[in-house]
Amino acid sequence: MFFAKQSCKTYDNDKKYARNILLFLENKTQDYQNRVALGIRTHHGWNEYTYKGIGRLSRKIACYLINNLNIKKGERLAILSESRPEFGAAVFASVLSGLITVPLDIKLTKYELKTILSDCLPEVLVVSNSFLQTAEELQKEVPSVKYIISLDETGHSEKSVQSINKLPDNYEAKWKHRSNKSTALIIYTSGTTGSPKGVEITFENMLTQLNDIAVLYKKFFGRHNVTSVLSILPMNHLFELTVGFSVMLSWGLSVYYTKTLKPKDILDIMQEKHINFMIVVPAFLKLLKSGIESEIRASNLFVRILFKTMFFAAQFIPFYSVRKLMFYKVHKKFGGKFFGCISGGAPLDVSVGEFFERIGIRVFQGYGLTETSPVVCVNYDKKGDIASVGRPLKSVLAKIDERTGELMLKGPSVMKGYYNRPDLTEQVMTEDGWLHTGDIANIDKDGHIHITGRIKNMIVLSGGKKVFPEEVESVLSLSENFSEVCVFGSRRTTGAKEGSEDITAVIVPAQNLITQAKDDKMLNLLVRDEVKYLSKRLAAYKRPVNVIVYKEPLPKTTTRKIKRKEVKELVNA
Repeated sequence: MFFAKQSCKTYDNDKKYARNILLFLENKTQDYQNRVALGIRTHHGWNEYTYKGIGRLSRKIACYLINNLNIKKGERLAILSESRPEFGAAVFASVLSGLITVPLDIKLTKYELKTILSDCLPEVLVVSNSFLQTAEELQKEVPSVKYIISLDETGHSEKSVQSINKLPDNYEAKWKHRSNKSTALIIYTSGTTGSPKGVEITFENMLTQLNDIAVLYKKFFGRHNVTSVLSILPMNHLFELTVGFSVMLSWGLSVYYTKTLKPKDILDIMQEKHINFMIVVPAFLKLLKSGIESEIRASNLFVRILFKTMFFAAQFIPFYSVRKLMFYKVHKKFGGKFFGCISGGAPLDVSVGEFFERIGIRVFQGYGLTETSPVVCVNYDKKGDIASVGRPLKSVLAKIDERTGELMLKGPSVMKGYYNRPDLTEQVMTEDGWLHTGDIANIDKDGHIHITGRIKNMIVLSGGKKVFPEEVESVLSLSENFSEVCVFGSRRTTGAKEGSEDITAVIVPAQNLITQAKDDKMLNLLVRDEVKYLSKRLAAYKRPVNVIVYKEPLPKTTTRKIKRKEVKELVNA
């Protein structure tokens, strides 16, 4: 999030990011000044901040923290808000003030938020008005929270809450410099050890990421004249904060936010702001693919045949520009300027990736962990192998544990550790600095990584065979009749095989299958038949023994990952 001068149109891979973090705002103001940095559509129209404007707002907040609140260097500032431009200003202000930023997940309960705040003990809580009441209740229960600052206008009833819109017009203070080894962020995540804890990300971690990803500018964009990107991920997630926010601003791009994930709202923004690129999670791409296919199915016979014919032919055409012309009407709905995205946060369904590649939209699958700040690799050079997550970034070392098959990582982007939890840090870090990812993987002869499963998700069958649910899910997810799939091991409690596990698949059927079935009995039969048919692609021991049909959406994280543990508890209940 801290960059030296450079122009996105005359990008030089040899340039290095500023090592002095406090030069960031000055550099950005000088580099891009009146170009839109961050924007969001509100009920009153577009609320846009230029690079100069976001810099002034950041300094204004920082001056208030330093001069008026007398916040000391190294204290914590937590942010509880939807993704929006002011969120970014609060992050920069925290940096200028010498504070450690703690972005919070807005989907957490008050109890969960209290647990986190009681752990990191922030002095300041920055919130949007949507969470103002929650913030005031938390302040009463967490003594460390002395001040609440709102990102919106506040009414007379909130006299104890200051609004950023009413701060004194002061823009200069003695900024608080810290070393690159200092903690910049504490990101709370379940990560590799299961229970929520704070991942300490240093300035060196962040700068390393920015330097590593800098060399991929031309790999991602090529000759495209990229000016605007759409952000749909929560800013409390490090993938969004690093790539969708920091990296995109370092390239001088305009980042736009959406208040909803409704396809219509997203398409409207893409058309109006001529969006070129996006940072997404696989679930979003799957939803987009389903929407396109539903529209095709609803079209007349000629359109359906034409699409099917072109879709088949497109696999033999190597030029994305030609594919884009072939599917002109689809691209027109996206605004006509959209050409690609980075997909991360969860494994990408190969069929989904191939679908978008086929219609002329680049999909770069990436992989990372919060503990690695977070990006480890991105597949930008192996178009024919969408399942690959690419080669490690230049500063990342990767190896496979010969005994367990686990992916191990090392480098300057690996976290400082878990906040206040050296015991948990020791569980995932070796003495010589290698991080246990918890992911099972293999590395091919070209150095590309393929993630095949999670150690903690592994199902051990009665005969000792080991099955990774991700492999089974990838096969069952090929069905257009299944909206969501979750696979896990169900432990036997009786009989000769007591203690061993059976493979259980929870299926959320797509609406078309629900409509097709006359009743629940028929729906169950249709789902089971589909599972049986698709399972022929798997070895017999990997096929689901139990199939459970569930009509409601499965519980998910903010990045749309299905919460396997909660699904299992739901089924057991």
